[in-house]
Amino acid sequence: MMSTEMSADAPSTPAPLAFTLPAPDIAAWRAGNTGTEGVWRFDSGKPGRHVMISALVHGNELCGAWALQGLLEAGVRPQRGSLTLAFCNLEAFDRFDPQHHDASRFIDQDMNRQWIDERLQAADSRERRRAAALRPFVAQADWLLDLHSMHERAAPLLLTGVQPRNLQLAQAMGAPEHIVVDAGHQDGVRMRDYGRFGLPDAEAGPVQDTRSLLIECGFHGDASSRDVARDQCVRFLEAAGTLDADEIARRLPGWRQADAPRQWALEVTGPVVAKSERFRFTQPFTGLEVIEKAGTVIGDNDGEPVTTPYDDCVLVMPSTRQARAGVTVVRYARRRRLG
Repeated sequence: MMSTEMSADAPSTPAPLAFTLPAPDIAAWRAGNTGTEGVWRFDSGKPGRHVMISALVHGNELCGAWALQGLLEAGVRPQRGSLTLAFCNLEAFDRFDPQHHDASRFIDQDMNRQWIDERLQAADSRERRRAAALRPFVAQADWLLDLHSMHERAAPLLLTGVQPRNLQLAQAMGAPEHIVVDAGHQDGVRMRDYGRFGLPDAEAGPVQDTRSLLIECGFHGDASSRDVARDQCVRFLEAAGTLDADEIARRLPGWRQADAPRQWALEVTGPVVAKSERFRFTQPFTGLEVIEKAGTVIGDNDGEPVTTPYDDCVLVMPSTRQARAGVTVVRYARRRRLG
């Protein structure tokens, strides 16, 4: 049982983490080939799925940009169907500074909370205008993999949404170990939940072959996050039928890592939302801690104790680096073993 005492002088702002992953030079790939900056599309001319991989939805999440750059440099082309590769929030990425990396997460608004038509049509911020430009590619995709990274050092997490079809895909991919089953964020819709991606499995029609995953690859500044992003790309492309295993081995040697020894579904039951930037945890949680007893105090939310709602409660992505009123600082989940 972990201690839950809170020191009177416990810091409300965590110490900065060092960035060891450099920013990729994507100048050669910036123009794209679609007429939309940063977006590439390749068509095999053969039947198959329209597959999309997106990166830099947040400008300080470099691992996905490295992965897309690697796919382009390797000359990857779909063997079936089509493949779209999108560098998303380029304006935010242009402001990246490893000493102040959180400042380049976005410019006006979090791009990954804008994915409903009403917000995209408003076009009243740089992120909404850019998301609106990307919307046709997202709407056309059958399968989507959105590459992200985290504020803290933590194990990779694959987010499926609540649709069983996405959980089945996550299991078929065989990694990472932890799969988050969640309904999203209260402050807006993510790209991976846009349009038919967010429809339940029971819907008739084209939703039946729709899949969307979001991978949190680890801390933004760790080189290991790039390894995870590359691994997820090749697993996803093989699962989609876009590339065969031998083509992956030929063009992208070393990208695929070992399968996870096991997989766990973390079924999110609810968030903890900060009342202000003063939110703090009782301990430096890093995520995936299993809190044994219900009612355990894990934080302070402007003087209100934050307690776990049930036994064996898992903490998902705890972080106060973006804490302010209305921002989720941790989510609670129940864990079950898959397979």
